[in-house]
Amino acid sequence: MTRKTGIVALALVALAGAVALGWILYKSTEIQANPPIQGAMRDFTVSRDRPPAPAARLMAADGKALTLADFKGRIVVVNFWATWCAPCIKEMPSLERLRARLPEDRVAVVALSQDLKGWGVIQPFLDEHELKSLPVYFDPDGEVARGTGVAVLPTTVILGRDGRMQGYLVGAAEWDSDDAVKLIRYYADKEAK
Repeated sequence: MTRKTGIVALALVALAGAVALGWILYKSTEIQANPPIQGAMRDFTVSRDRPPAPAARLMAADGKALTLADFKGRIVVVNFWATWCAPCIKEMPSLERLRARLPEDRVAVVALSQDLKGWGVIQPFLDEHELKSLPVYFDPDGEVARGTGVAVLPTTVILGRDGRMQGYLVGAAEWDSDDAVKLIRYYADKEAK
């Protein structure tokens, strides 16, 4: 082998190594850029177009109106539910426990009732099921549900700090599971950077 051939071979090996290293770094970045969707969150769908949350009003139990924009600056876990929905009833305690597991200054957990009869049925339900610390609001005209594309109850939508949809999960889930907390913390940590 001539000296020139040896240099060319060495350059090709170095180039191949650089390409391999670049590919490994690219793939590891790609993996880190995707939310941890596993276990209890295996049905979570990432929103690729990230539409903004609708500006429709929500009603608190005391009659005060607000919008999802009032939660801007925090990750918002919005659960669409109703008192007559069996899977919703089952998952509500896990939402209350989730709220206790996450820092309120970074993450808001909001239960948004779709009950047409409003607070007349919502409050007795909350009392009966001893849901005392979960923030519950009423979507009086169903505008928030329609604006986020919710067609099935329960559905949970995760909004980013900017008020745009990160993704959603249709159906009941264990929202206080380690998988759910990991997913929500992913978004909270990602947007804090």
